[in-house]
Amino acid sequence: MNDSAKRIASNEKPASRRVNWNDAQAFLAVARHGTLSGAAGALGVGIATLGRRIERLEGAMRIPLFVRQPSGYSLTAEGQALVPRAEALEAAAHAFSTGVEEDEALSGRVRLATAENLATRLILPALPAFRERHPGIAIDLVTDIATASLSRRDADLAIRMVKPERGNVSLRRLGTLGYGLYAGPGYLARRPAGPGVEHDAFINWDEGHAHLPAARWVAQRLDGREPALTTTSLDAQRVAAEAGLGLAVLPHLLARGRDLTCLEADIGVEQDIYLVIQTDLSRAPRVRALADFLSELIVANRAALETPEG
Repeated sequence: MNDSAKRIASNEKPASRRVNWNDAQAFLAVARHGTLSGAAGALGVGIATLGRRIERLEGAMRIPLFVRQPSGYSLTAEGQALVPRAEALEAAAHAFSTGVEEDEALSGRVRLATAENLATRLILPALPAFRERHPGIAIDLVTDIATASLSRRDADLAIRMVKPERGNVSLRRLGTLGYGLYAGPGYLARRPAGPGVEHDAFINWDEGHAHLPAARWVAQRLDGREPALTTTSLDAQRVAAEAGLGLAVLPHLLARGRDLTCLEADIGVEQDIYLVIQTDLSRAPRVRALADFLSELIVANRAALETPEG
């Protein structure tokens, strides 16, 4: 039994009930991550130091805040009740330093990873407005998201269509990217007659991207037939469809305004759009500024991103 637990069990009063902000911060980190190792990594402190802070806080509060188990730390009922208060302290601490941070820290580089079609059709056209608002922030844009990993610090934040299952990241769902079935005028002029798509030529992803929802949809329609063309990028598929090589499953965002006809607007292929940030950078003013801008941009353009109704 640790010192704080002994004191709690014996009803011994600690010297002081004053709560140190570092201890409250440690409490929040463990509550969010569930393990000392994960929380220590997020805060950049040692596990032993973090453990001492938790024990000190429990001693000051005179209540056990966590149940220690081999698999990790889980909140007691008393600990769960303290989470909103700790978050209020966190918000107050952040507000206290915001003015200084905005004056001194809204500069530097932010590395953003996102899909190329979102970058070219949505994000890049809007970035001049961000630069006008924050001229001191420079952006490194990475569109090869297959190799960009936040856990390896290849990027500070990302706009992704795949929900991360691991890593020390914070995420927020922003919207949905809708897809439809498109064809160019040349292909439509010579398209095989008859209902269905069993005789149509298709443009699809290569084997390395066969896991994508759009690739699986096309593979089901081909039913063992070979596609007319495979590519490694959406933009190549869009150009191939415009050239008349076959049907393509494309995001409505990418296909609208092109020389393409939407044959089916709702094919049941959608991808959630997530904002993902390295947790230890989520409070960095320059990163937060870009994250907020991208969130507002995507929410404002949901109608263009999603599958149209009807």
